[in-house]
Amino acid sequence: MKVRRHAKTRTESGITTAEYAVGTAAGAGFAGLLYTLLTGAFGDQLLERLFQHVMSLLGIG
Repeated sequence: MKVRRHAKTRTESGITTAEYAVGTAAGAGFAGLLYTLLTGAFGDQLLERLFQHVMSLLGIG
């Protein structure tokens, strides 16, 4: 009868792959949401207000 001296232990090395997958999916979803907001009318108004605010801070507009 053979006796194992070094039994293989289970590792959680695959857990990092799952974490990267969740992070990537969340990032892609957030990017899609930003794209949708900024390419619509809301984005136009937001960028116009931001531009006008920066111009007024600089004393140009």
